[in-house]
Amino acid sequence: MANGPDDATYDHVIVGGGTAGSVLAARLAEDTGRQVALVEAGPADEGLERVLRVRDWMDLLGGDLDWDYTIEPQPRGNSTIRHSRARVLGGCSSHNSCIAFVAPDADLRRWEAAGARGWGPDECAPHYQRVLDQVHVAEPHGPVNPLNEALIEAAASTGLGRLHFGERRWTPGAGLLELNVLHGIRQSASVAYLHPLDRLPDNLSLRCDTRVWELLFDGERATGIRTSTGTLWARHGIVLAAGAFESPRLLQLAGIGPAEYLRSVGIEPRVDLPGVGANLQDHPEGIVMWSSTRAIPEPIHQYWEVGIFADIEGSGEPDLMFHGGLTAFDLNTAPLGYPSARHAFCLTPNVCRARSRGTVRVRTAHPGDVPAIDFAYFTDPESYDEAIMVAGVELARDIARQPALEPWVGSELAPGADVTSREAVSAYARSTANTVYHPCGTCAMGDTDDPMAVVDPELRVRGVDGLRVVDASVFPEITSVNPAITVMMVGERAAEFIRAEEPA
Repeated sequence: MANGPDDATYDHVIVGGGTAGSVLAARLAEDTGRQVALVEAGPADEGLERVLRVRDWMDLLGGDLDWDYTIEPQPRGNSTIRHSRARVLGGCSSHNSCIAFVAPDADLRRWEAAGARGWGPDECAPHYQRVLDQVHVAEPHGPVNPLNEALIEAAASTGLGRLHFGERRWTPGAGLLELNVLHGIRQSASVAYLHPLDRLPDNLSLRCDTRVWELLFDGERATGIRTSTGTLWARHGIVLAAGAFESPRLLQLAGIGPAEYLRSVGIEPRVDLPGVGANLQDHPEGIVMWSSTRAIPEPIHQYWEVGIFADIEGSGEPDLMFHGGLTAFDLNTAPLGYPSARHAFCLTPNVCRARSRGTVRVRTAHPGDVPAIDFAYFTDPESYDEAIMVAGVELARDIARQPALEPWVGSELAPGADVTSREAVSAYARSTANTVYHPCGTCAMGDTDDPMAVVDPELRVRGVDGLRVVDASVFPEITSVNPAITVMMVGERAAEFIRAEEPA
């Protein structure tokens, strides 16, 4: 695996070897006439057992392979949330719990309605299939953990059905989550598309441990990048696949973004695109936790193995999701004094389609400064996000009261049995909320007449040539489910667009 010379020219330079970038690089390099450079700020993942062993994923949070972003003060949410973003080949697909979903058709129809023409379910289906042909996705093989089975049975007792997520039915219910895991090893974008690294094709240059500082232009065309190790030039184009925080940051540093704001921090605007860094979305997640009357038995694959969906508003599709956890997830409760336990389990209500919108903004013109990240959690005008979260806490408690869980439930550790009023539940849920680590939307797709659209439906940045964004930041709206497989699908589609525009 050779990085190549410090200064070199390629057909395509991809910034970010993460969930989408790994897919895009591999697909473009299938055309042997293309010279492709894939630039990743972190190390390679091959041979890193702590990364590849999915059961250990929570040990990666806050570690040396985590950018570990802090967020701006949240007037209605938890200001201490740390947003993990991976600094390793494979990106967040090398750092997550490997929960794998194809986005519901209704999500993709919402994308189309928001201006992402050609991104409906029929058009995306073959690209999802390409991902599933490449990435092993299935329910964990073998016996089911008895507590997982009890959680599913208890959810059924509240009126929710039994789901098999591989059937792609988007209805209220509960079931074992599908994982992109094989024999305990995560099937990240890098594992599935790039490994083994010593057999990468000669026309793909993988440059790990290389930080990108600046986008370079010739007039209105993006032509290269300045990195920590040298300068790379692109004949056909630059692709930003650096994620929902870093892609808008790099655009803003290049003068592409909200012009008035950029001037205020000393950056001369190149293209006035107010949507760059706007429209930030996430799945805010609450926590309801109980002590267990016994040790949680094996098998345990990655501790978060049950998914439960509910339709709180009666819209006909789920608007609330729980991840069922076989551990005490006290990251945000313990610092506030809530008790924990050695043996515990939890349900984590999260808002499938949260309506609050935040921003990512550069603080200065210095390329090494971290951006200001403000999710504005629970600030949507209708208080929809808060209402779904409160309903989720109440439903979690209802599930815990069912006979199937009676042998397991000790005491309610958080929020505690004395927290009963809607106001108290809301205050608890918001102050201890976490993220499901799904930031997106900050370089959203849209029609050319949409002033907030950053990229067109073929992912080209408006107002400049030779520049695309290919990662979760292009989502017009957040998917109702964990997005990693959809991010890979975006990588697959981007390869098709680039191949059509620039034949090998």
